[in-house]
Amino acid sequence: MKKWSPAAMKWLKIVHLILVALFFGGIMSSVALSFRVNLHQYEETLDAYKAMVHVSDLIVRTGAVGTLLVGFVYGIFTSWGFFKHRWVTVKWILFIIQTVIGIFVVDKLMVENMDMLTAQQAEAISNPTFIQNHALRQYAVIVQIGITLFIIAISVIRPWKKKKSS
Repeated sequence: MKKWSPAAMKWLKIVHLILVALFFGGIMSSVALSFRVNLHQYEETLDAYKAMVHVSDLIVRTGAVGTLLVGFVYGIFTSWGFFKHRWVTVKWILFIIQTVIGIFVVDKLMVENMDMLTAQQAEAISNPTFIQNHALRQYAVIVQIGITLFIIAISVIRPWKKKKSS
């Protein structure tokens, strides 16, 4: 494998940081919208859910897919690899867990609630399933934020480095 130039590695890092900022910023926006929802006002709840869907579709997904692709570039085309460093492997595992939570919990609950808001209109905000979905989604997003912060910490601290042979 041909080694990448320092300039190319810097550009790859810039792209990676921008995509992570989109991803994390989208998650943070989603949690802010979620906690701001007034579940006693239908129109406000509908508007907040529309915004959460747009943030998820445009910002979070762009950041997540882009981060995944850049991660593959790092793993395949640079000396970092996927399993060479334990901290990189842990980041991959956590990213996969976070993505599963995002797709199968956060997005699923959000779409279910959006469907209820559309079908049941004002009655949806008093539906126990809607209220439970909303609360579970909030907890899941908080878990995603915790995972993201831990991934960022791992990226900076780089624990579990290989020990240098003496």
